[in-house]
Amino acid sequence: MYLCNRETYGHFPVPLHTHNSLRDEADNFLHTLLEVMVHGSPVEPSVHLSVPPKRPDKLGFDEVFMINLLRRLDRRERMLRTLWEQEITCKIVNAVDGKALNESQIRALGISMLPGYSDPYHGRPLTKGELGCFLSHYNIWTEIVERGLQRSLVIEDDLRFELFFKRRLQKLMQEVEAEGLDWDLIYIGRKRMQMDDPEKPVPNIRNLVEADYSYWTLGYMISLQGANKLLRAEPLSKMLPVDEFLPVMYNKHPVEEYMSHYEVRDLRAFSAEPLLIYPTHYTGDPGYISDTETSTVWNNETVRTDWDRERSEKNRAMHSHATSHL
Repeated sequence: MYLCNRETYGHFPVPLHTHNSLRDEADNFLHTLLEVMVHGSPVEPSVHLSVPPKRPDKLGFDEVFMINLLRRLDRRERMLRTLWEQEITCKIVNAVDGKALNESQIRALGISMLPGYSDPYHGRPLTKGELGCFLSHYNIWTEIVERGLQRSLVIEDDLRFELFFKRRLQKLMQEVEAEGLDWDLIYIGRKRMQMDDPEKPVPNIRNLVEADYSYWTLGYMISLQGANKLLRAEPLSKMLPVDEFLPVMYNKHPVEEYMSHYEVRDLRAFSAEPLLIYPTHYTGDPGYISDTETSTVWNNETVRTDWDRERSEKNRAMHSHATSHL
């Protein structure tokens, strides 16, 4: 028997245990459909089948925000289809395209970069893509406060959902509410940066831990209180990438110098564990273009940036060694 992993010949659901319910089987099949759409076209039901109508909802949140660049139509269509298949409705947020901003426009917005910041892997300043990403999330936090939304879900457009995603997320939020947990932000997808020490579990809530230093903002829940804290920090006047800013705000960033610019760092941040979403692709994958990494330095169009896997691995080791002495 010859097994080839270089080509995709089809998909089939992973068999469940005998004790699983019919609903489990249906959700398992749905997950297979979603996985097909990560790299291919949606699977359409046969015209000879009767398919129940979809009844999308917001999962119990006041709003579900989905961030998407207007020029990324392929990602928007895939995300809308995957959400629709799961009966989830969302508000599309047009992302700020950092590449379309020039330096004078950036300064007119009152934006200044955090003094002394440099990318830990490449030693470069903030990119225009990272600036656009930050502003996209910042605009959502602003809308949450203006509309008085008590709890919201924020997702980006390049993610894939884990099996039983909707059920697991709703169950987690039920336990959070039942326990009366005081929370500001809960990651549902992230890249954990410090793997040596276990994160502290939250008592009486399964699958929730206190978040340590983390990267990525592909998905998180945020409360009105949390959005207010992030805005009160006035991050546009001392900007760094948004996934570095969040750990600063919950006082878990390894670089003390960065945290020193933010006097109040009391964001109550947690994370689902195991995670509920993951990226569809990873920076450095062949053929994958990252809107944050593949960009230019924010104040110099001539300095192009892109992901160099070999160099990043070397600098990651150097960064790890340096931060271990902080």
